[in-house]
Amino acid sequence: MDTDLDELTAAAARGDHGALETLLEKHLPALRAYIRVRAGSIVRQRESCSDLVQSVCREVLEHADRFQHPSESAFRRWLFTTALRKIIDRRAYHVSEKRDPDREQRPADEAAHQALLEAYGSFCTPSNGAVVQEEYARIEVAMDQLTEEQREVVTLAHLVGLSRAEIAEHLGKSEGAVRTILYRALARLAVLLTPSSEPGS
Repeated sequence: MDTDLDELTAAAARGDHGALETLLEKHLPALRAYIRVRAGSIVRQRESCSDLVQSVCREVLEHADRFQHPSESAFRRWLFTTALRKIIDRRAYHVSEKRDPDREQRPADEAAHQALLEAYGSFCTPSNGAVVQEEYARIEVAMDQLTEEQREVVTLAHLVGLSRAEIAEHLGKSEGAVRTILYRALARLAVLLTPSSEPGS
């Protein structure tokens, strides 16, 4: 962890709201990518992921007193656990209501598009020749075709930034099992993202 993040997390744990806001800002690209990937098509097509990101950030700021451990790993766990809980709630709502999607939301500007694609680049290799919006949509469709377990391991490793040992502890699995799941998930993504690959192949 770099000195800047070390100082920010320590200050946030002491109750410095400015430091907490800065931490959130630094994690926004990864948070946005995490929410889009973990939300799946049901939530992505019915809600603005930007609104979900704002809702997660608002909840974190409202409960700032809960962050008392000055480590960036602890902060990431808190942030992304909050995001996952919100995603699960929204998915359950849409499934129970059987609501029809009225529009598919996208980040508001090109900078947000690019930041999102760069976050996805932590676990796959985006096509340089593709239109940015089309490329991250293609990555999301590929991620949707992974198993729930594979998606979770990929996002925990490459978006949340947990170590293999931390993921193993979180999932109640051996570190070797986590490495195998991650390897197979990334291999599957590589196949799905190959231009000649057909969805569901």
